[in-house]
Amino acid sequence: MTMKLEPPEIHHLNAAQGWLELGNPAEAAAELDRIAPTIQRHPEVLETRWQVYAKSQKWQQCVEVGSQLVESAPKSSSGWIHRSYALHELQRTREAFDALLPATAKFPANWLVQYNLACYCCRMKDFNRAMTFFEKACALGDAREVKAMGLKDTDLRELWERM
Repeated sequence: MTMKLEPPEIHHLNAAQGWLELGNPAEAAAELDRIAPTIQRHPEVLETRWQVYAKSQKWQQCVEVGSQLVESAPKSSSGWIHRSYALHELQRTREAFDALLPATAKFPANWLVQYNLACYCCRMKDFNRAMTFFEKACALGDAREVKAMGLKDTDLRELWERM
């Protein structure tokens, strides 16, 4: 069980999230830095820090924070998804795929894991496997929403006609 954040840490976290919503990742990072070192690996802090780095396109830091999130919140898929997304942004798509594939067994009902694997397969030109993952994502999620998302996602461009 994850411990509940208490003041002042929860206030810094809320402020960081507010700065992110306002589009100011630098101020968000400053708020996160005010959180006690012993709380820095809390999943909510890591999740927000990942968002800060992603907004700033600091993908290597995103990989590191995603890995920390996998460790600190093993029952959550977000660390797995975030880490692989960052690897993909670093043009390390094969590594992104390999890092996310085990999440299919850990989170069998998570459509976004399947969706991202479809994207990575498509970028690696394994179109049949990409379509299989995409179909699983549609079956697990809201099929209309997943399909609409897929038809806007340039990572899946080669599958658009098959969707």
